[in-house]
Amino acid sequence: MELFTPEFGLIFWMFVSFAILFFILARFAWPWILKSIDERARMIDEGVEKTRQAEESLANAKLTAERYEKEAVARQAEILREADRMKTQIIEEARGQASVEAKKVLEAAQLSIEQMRKEAQARMRDEVSALAIDIATKVVRQQMADDESQSKLVNSLLDEISNN
Repeated sequence: MELFTPEFGLIFWMFVSFAILFFILARFAWPWILKSIDERARMIDEGVEKTRQAEESLANAKLTAERYEKEAVARQAEILREADRMKTQIIEEARGQASVEAKKVLEAAQLSIEQMRKEAQARMRDEVSALAIDIATKVVRQQMADDESQSKLVNSLLDEISNN
């Protein structure tokens, strides 16, 4: 059992070695380890804080996006209503202008027809007058072919004049 029982010198030197190692670690390594652990904890806290801020920012961005979307939908509806109103107004204006133009064309056509009718009547009168004169000339020539018929005509005209 001697193998399992260490000697006092071995225990002493192991203790001295452990104390020196502990002193070196406590003096140099332990502050660096604690500093690293604190820095890591700080980085984790910052990450958590940034994550929380990002979540808040994302929530705000979603709210803002929804608000903009609602505004866009409302604006689109307003633009469509305005476009429909303008379309109706343009159609009404076009109808009014077309009505005015149709009245002008109708009046011009009626005026043109009236003028043509008057011209046709004047031509007809001229032609009827010319025909009547031609017929009268031919009739008078036939009746005036001899002296006796000329005397009868002159006497009948004188009788008519004296009666009036």
